[in-house]
Amino acid sequence: MTQKKVSVLGTFPLPIEVIPIAQSAIALELIKMGGRQVMIEIFNTDNQNTKLDVHNFIIPEPIKLEKKINNIPGVVTNGIFALNHADLLLSASDSGVNLSEPIV
Repeated sequence: MTQKKVSVLGTFPLPIEVIPIAQSAIALELIKMGGRQVMIEIFNTDNQNTKLDVHNFIIPEPIKLEKKINNIPGVVTNGIFALNHADLLLSASDSGVNLSEPIV
């Protein structure tokens, strides 16, 4: 079983949807920000964009990083979801499903 609950974001690769023509320039910007990008060429989004998975990001300030990434020209969106966070958190364990408010 994979554990996805972490104390600081960045343990898992960060997905970023990008316009295909801008993917190289975006990758360079992400590297400058400390990430190591891996493009998934066989995956296209519903909008025919490309998805980059970025490794090595430690994300202590998710809202700040989400804004910074989304402001790179050619980025459609990223998988941090801090600006429009969830209202409820569902987590499963051996004892069942737990419902709580997310930490913001």
